[in-house]
Amino acid sequence: METWEGLPSVSLVPTNPKAPQMSAQDSCLSLIKYLLFVFNLFFFVLGSLIFCFGIWILIDKSSFVSFVGLSFVPLQMWSKALAISGILTMGLALLGCVGALKELRCLLGLYFGILLLLFAMQITLGILISTQRTRLERRVKDIVMETIQNYHAHPEESAAEESWDYVQFQLRCCGWNSPQDWFRVPSFSSNESEVHRVPCSCYNSSATNDSAISEKLSFPHLSRLGPPARPGHNTDLCAVAANSDIYSEGCARSLQKWLHNNLISIVGICLGVGLLELSFMTLSIFLCRNLDQVYDRLARYI
Repeated sequence: METWEGLPSVSLVPTNPKAPQMSAQDSCLSLIKYLLFVFNLFFFVLGSLIFCFGIWILIDKSSFVSFVGLSFVPLQMWSKALAISGILTMGLALLGCVGALKELRCLLGLYFGILLLLFAMQITLGILISTQRTRLERRVKDIVMETIQNYHAHPEESAAEESWDYVQFQLRCCGWNSPQDWFRVPSFSSNESEVHRVPCSCYNSSATNDSAISEKLSFPHLSRLGPPARPGHNTDLCAVAANSDIYSEGCARSLQKWLHNNLISIVGICLGVGLLELSFMTLSIFLCRNLDQVYDRLARYI
């Protein structure tokens, strides 16, 4: 009977302890790579949608209003902002997608640098808002009072006025300090009557069922087609008497209440965006620093 004592023993389990560690690290890098790709692909699609909405508003605002179902939104002012934001989001997401999928260190480094710059800008903006709060409030008040004083003075340039109408409509307020801010506006002054007038956005539609005023609240200048009205025509000026059912509170106080009620949501959104940027920066720099190891192992396997 033959014996196998002289033969060397063969183990089916790898004796090199580094082999499973290398395999686990490769799997981790692959996971990070595809996570970075998928997340940036999502933001690329999101940026494309934002860009398309911005272009849609620029080309045909009336159809967008009917599609969304909003009749009172300062769309023209924000359409360019939406388009630019969409392009920037698409460009940044494209850097992350291509850099992660193709494992290109230069693109990953550029992606990390842009995210770091955005994060630093947000931190700086937060510090400036907290330290320069009084100056910022004074500047906002000056801009609002200038917008009120020049209301409808140039009908072809109504973006700021539409935005302020939207603020009054949403916050249920009138003027900055009070409705009396509108009493000295030339557009609402009339020599024929001593009754003061205010914009239709000051009208409290919930206090009455006046259908004539409710129809004016749709603001014809938001849905008009063709070129803007000439400066000499005031066909788009919507006004109501100040002694009617209007909001009595100024928007300065209403804005403070809104910020106080939504402070947690605002802080949560800012923290969420910051954490998302930090996560993407961590993934990109980790993948970028370990590309040399990936290349060495690929060369070894080949």
